[in-house]
Amino acid sequence: MVVSKKLISAIKLSSTPAYKIAWSAGINPTTLSKLINTIEKPKANDQRIINVGKILGIPPEECFQEDQQQ
Repeated sequence: MVVSKKLISAIKLSSTPAYKIAWSAGINPTTLSKLINTIEKPKANDQRIINVGKILGIPPEECFQEDQQQ
């Protein structure tokens, strides 16, 4: 399981900097960076990712996708 391309695009295209999105979602910006760069893989329904999705208006089911590198 990885963060979806849709959520990553929304973070990058947002007028709000990624670090502010992370703080608003209650996570450290470094953690968010690790998650979107697949350094750290989220578990299914990871609340940290769901919180980021809520801030950006993306429903939870669209925040995750299967890892294509398996």
